[in-house]
Amino acid sequence: MKSLAPLALIGLLLTACVPPKPVDRLNDEQLRAYADELAHRYIITDGHVDLPYRLKMKNFRIEREYMGIPLSTSEGDFDYERAKKGGLDAPFMSIYIPSSYQLQPDNGKALADSLINMIRAIAEQIPDKFALANSPAEVEANFRAGKISLPMGMENGAPIGTDLANVAYFHQRGIRYITLTHGKDNQISDSSYDTTQTWRGISPFGEQVVREMNRVGIMVDISHVSDSAFYDVMRLTSVPVIASHSSCRAFTPGFQRNMDDAMIRALAQNGGVIQINFGSAFLDSAVRAGNEGNRKKLRALLDERNLKASDSLAKPLIDQFQKENPSLFADVETVANHIDHVVSVAGIDHVGLGSDYDGVGDSLPTGLKDVSQYPNLIYVLLTRGYTEEDIEKICYKNVWRVWSAVERAAGGS
Repeated sequence: MKSLAPLALIGLLLTACVPPKPVDRLNDEQLRAYADELAHRYIITDGHVDLPYRLKMKNFRIEREYMGIPLSTSEGDFDYERAKKGGLDAPFMSIYIPSSYQLQPDNGKALADSLINMIRAIAEQIPDKFALANSPAEVEANFRAGKISLPMGMENGAPIGTDLANVAYFHQRGIRYITLTHGKDNQISDSSYDTTQTWRGISPFGEQVVREMNRVGIMVDISHVSDSAFYDVMRLTSVPVIASHSSCRAFTPGFQRNMDDAMIRALAQNGGVIQINFGSAFLDSAVRAGNEGNRKKLRALLDERNLKASDSLAKPLIDQFQKENPSLFADVETVANHIDHVVSVAGIDHVGLGSDYDGVGDSLPTGLKDVSQYPNLIYVLLTRGYTEEDIEKICYKNVWRVWSAVERAAGGS
């Protein structure tokens, strides 16, 4: 009987080493099925899902009935059922701190704690479906158990305040990346959306924050920062960084929130990853300009009648205007274009997914309207010649490399 063990082992190995499907021999239906298979074979991590703040806006609370826990809902872009359908395994829950909270005495720390508590409560209340994850290894264990991991990233470092000890505090609470700022300059960094240029990049305190994030093991996220702040981070960091939800400025000239080619190359030299944002305004300047034009026309129409958008008399006017001037959207092919562009500029090892689901309103592209539709993007990538290895890197391996490097550096400090 012992002699059969090696044969059995060889059989298992042969079964595990299934060769890639010859894509050019598959019809469209078979190719879509293959894309769906890959979406569920590989871990999919998404750098930015704004579920926590959406739930806060809906007065989410944990009760015995699990009121509001996102198992199945027609609201928003994320719930358990749609995530499982789409193959999403590790959405980074955005602990989003609006810029207005920077003006509060605690700089938004209480809000950050409340949103962290919300995510922890979801994992505690439904442990068969959700689990916390503070490392790639924990995500992988959850994946094997069939659970959706809920790693956390804090969008806006304002809650750190002026106390460097808060960096370690938030790491202890489960935060694994921090977006240095958001829509306004804060005490750490200038914002791409702000023209004040308070620090002309990173503040002196922000330099300490970046180094402390390196020391404790929190990934530095350069989405939302100004160009000058980005290059300051490149100078300061001793480990790779991420852009958790940004896209390519090549498709949106003048939109500072996205990254230009020089920045993408610098990020690659650092070993980092840009995770592509799915918001239509991030993907296509023509779509962005068209929708902005419609908004201006609608505002002018309401102004002519001395109406506010919230007025009851405005509703039929708005409905008719939107019927005659429908919103414009990018599509899943456009998201693939951004991935292609990063690959051409920096290589396959430096691109990932950072949808901004639940954070970009109704501007999501056709074919990627919610978390059930990641297979549509994989399908497009397959039609463009991306290999299984490429897709695995885009889905999670590239981000894992950065996350693991940050962990190792902290472990050695």
